[in-house]
Amino acid sequence: MKKIVLIFLVSCFSLASFAKVKLPSIFADNMVLQQKTNAAIWGRAKQGQVIDITTSWNKKKYSVTASANGDWKIAVATPSYGGPYQISISDGEVINLNNVLIGDVWICSGQSNMEMPLGGWGRINNYEEEVKNANYPKIRLLQAEHTTSYVPLDDVKLNNGGGWQECSPKSVAGFSSAAYFFAREIFKQTGIPIGLIHTSWGGTVAEAWTSASALKTMPDFSQALKTISDKENDKVKPYSEKLEAWNIEVKKADQGFSNGEAIWTKANFDDSGWKTIKTPGLWVAEDLKNFDGVVWTRKEIDLPADLADKEATIDLGTIDDDDVTYFNGVKIGETVGVANVRKYIVPANLVKAGKNTITVRIFDTGGGGGFYGDSSLLKLNIKGGDAIPLAGEWKYKIGLDLAKLSPKPSSDNNPNQVTVLYNAMIYPFLNYTIKGALWYQGESNADRAKQYRTLFPLMITDWRAKFKQGDFPFYFVQLANFMAPEKEPGESNWAELRDAQLNTLKLPHTGMATIIDIGEANDIHPKNKQEVGRRLALIALHNDYKKDIEYSGPMYKSSKIEGGNILLTFSHAKGLKAKDEAKLEGFAIAGADKVWHWADASIKGNDVSLSA
Repeated sequence: MKKIVLIFLVSCFSLASFAKVKLPSIFADNMVLQQKTNAAIWGRAKQGQVIDITTSWNKKKYSVTASANGDWKIAVATPSYGGPYQISISDGEVINLNNVLIGDVWICSGQSNMEMPLGGWGRINNYEEEVKNANYPKIRLLQAEHTTSYVPLDDVKLNNGGGWQECSPKSVAGFSSAAYFFAREIFKQTGIPIGLIHTSWGGTVAEAWTSASALKTMPDFSQALKTISDKENDKVKPYSEKLEAWNIEVKKADQGFSNGEAIWTKANFDDSGWKTIKTPGLWVAEDLKNFDGVVWTRKEIDLPADLADKEATIDLGTIDDDDVTYFNGVKIGETVGVANVRKYIVPANLVKAGKNTITVRIFDTGGGGGFYGDSSLLKLNIKGGDAIPLAGEWKYKIGLDLAKLSPKPSSDNNPNQVTVLYNAMIYPFLNYTIKGALWYQGESNADRAKQYRTLFPLMITDWRAKFKQGDFPFYFVQLANFMAPEKEPGESNWAELRDAQLNTLKLPHTGMATIIDIGEANDIHPKNKQEVGRRLALIALHNDYKKDIEYSGPMYKSSKIEGGNILLTFSHAKGLKAKDEAKLEGFAIAGADKVWHWADASIKGNDVSLSA
């Protein structure tokens, strides 16, 4: 009898726990609903349950009945921007959403330059002052957590307090700086509350943000889609087994190891045949261009006797991607991941008078590689002594070229698999009514720039089809200038990727913020995110908020040969002139032989004339 009663009680509890309306995590206090639309609100409830929704801006009551599987969705009419308001949702038990604003909602995505926060690892220009002054309660922030999935998810994981946050110094420090500066400019110019949905992931490729149905139209991804399908159905070996086998393969192939011992780390190792490279600075040496793999770097420092046998700390700034660091041949630390600052303790017994050797094994698995960031971050701090700078010339030698090895297996959590970020970090937002999208990505696709000409517009078209909100505005950032200037002109993956981005403007209601003048040679993450956000905002202010302003830098339009010159015509070029009246540089000309020559360039009215 007791057993029967227990079962009855458990059944009642399960039913009761499901009776209350369940809302996706995007519906919470402080949220922003898109103005002057029929904005969707949805959730789950008990089958057949009637859900009543009341909005305080019009006192109107809406009702909807949960379907057989408990799903429900209803559209509520929103007025012109304003608030705060309250939304009440009830199936007999009321849920109130408070401090709701009506305004414009922008979804912001891409890789690390979109993800780059004001503070934290980002540390944009003047970040302390920017964070301190970020008091904009009518700008609301929603931060998606990094998540992957082989299948579309109904809800998204959130961080930044777990829901919508009013923009304040506390909430903005870890938020996307490009998105924030975009919203700040729009709000200052219009007074319209802005909701920012930030869903990005550093180092990711565009195909990860694109649906399977769209990628099926590109044969390039057929095998990758099959792999994802097999993983979904558990037809592949566990990732841990594959990764362990691959790491063994890497270590065997790395010339810096012999029988598992790191032989290039010893203090007395002869590195006289090694090349030198300026540090910090991502790899730009001729043999490291477009290189992925292992590079060992060494730096010798001389220490006076009075600093010997004292504990020290070594700061290495940021490294792309992974490092293992040795001091006088002894491992003192390792870090995985580009966004982390390296700081390791050097035990006192390792610190010697005279010559000491620092060795850093850098493993770059894609994109740029090496030390990067501010040179002042590289230093050795010994107790009782002044900081010893480590920036300057380091020696280096390639240990392993990944091109000669089998590809690294993809983990279940690897974001660079087709569809996995679309499924987990875009799909859950598809029902939410938005104003438009902001996108900053492309660095991770630069080695396949030609493919990007198809992939990027496909992704935009895919999002628009899935959101079912028409050709909503989609504004993106063209890749900045990066790496040291070339002494001789030639082919460039990054230039080709920029051209693919430019070509994407053929899609309706797209816009491109050009930032080739504000990049940094030694940092793939430009610190001037204020200008990135502002230039994105200029496009929106012109196109969507009907401000009579110039919103773009010069855009290449056409060319023609006139005698011995090539005349380039640009749009957005009224009053064309060189910055600071400087000589025009960076133009190159090639014939059918594809042999490039630097061109002499001059401004002729609103055109540019080239000759070589």
